Amino acid sequence: MNPWEFRVMEIKEALGEDAGRVDFYVLEDSHGPAPSHPDATAIVCTDETRAECEEINRLRGEGGLPPLHIIVSDHSLAWDGEPISSSRIRAGEIDREGHPWIPRAIREGKVVMTPQVEAELKEPFGRLFPGPEDEPSVSMSHVLAHIESGSGPVIAVGDVTVRTLQDLGRPADIALIDGLTKRQPWEGADGIDASLYDRNLSCSSPAGCLTPPLLEACEEAIESWKDSGHTSLIDIDGEEDLAPLVLHPLAPLDAVVLYGQPGRGVVVRWCGEDAKQRCRRLLGEFAPA
Repeated sequence: MNPWEFRVMEIKEALGEDAGRVDFYVLEDSHGPAPSHPDATAIVCTDETRAECEEINRLRGEGGLPPLHIIVSDHSLAWDGEPISSSRIRAGEIDREGHPWIPRAIREGKVVMTPQVEAELKEPFGRLFPGPEDEPSVSMSHVLAHIESGSGPVIAVGDVTVRTLQDLGRPADIALIDGLTKRQPWEGADGIDASLYDRNLSCSSPAGCLTPPLLEACEEAIESWKDSGHTSLIDIDGEEDLAPLVLHPLAPLDAVVLYGQPGRGVVVRWCGEDAKQRCRRLLGEFAPA
């Protein structure tokens, strides 16, 4: 959630020249200053909060103040017919205009990476924490210190990343593995303990592709974490390298996605609106299989 000062700034920017006519208050309770504000004449609400406005008018009457005119505003609806709300935006379900973060083509069938996308993905998408390849715990220890204040799920992509978190005593909230590292079988994958996770999921997604089953497994894991805090291990028949491109659009704001950069260390990317926008753009450049 953005801090108070940032949210006020955004509203003022949206209001433009009219911003000087508006006062801002921190609500210490569900009513704010409305029950005792002597100059207020109207209050805006939705159907869900009308009862609170009627209670405010009752309190104003007890204090000798005239009732406020209650203006009921309809919801603006998102692409799925559900209301646009700040909670849905923070949960990562929609953007600020109510549009989906996942392009329709990704849901309708397997898509393949294009040369343009491949070229852009060569650079780390996030902050690189360097460390020796034969001691991944070195860089991962720095990563854990960096992300310990986050409130979202820790999402780990790749067998080495998942195993290193496990060995450090902090298993990922959502982990994706394929039994490979550098596209070769990795014997350390046998040490990944599936019993540490509340749910074990599986799907198929060939190298260089994204598939609806992968998308559905990621959705299921993220929704399970948001609904009940359950952790998930997703075992992919194929490769998990491209999974961050769907994980960022699906994840709540303040989630963190980790993946290994062979020979360099661990890449960390917080899930924000900028990450979602970039991934949505790249997903739109995939081609139907």
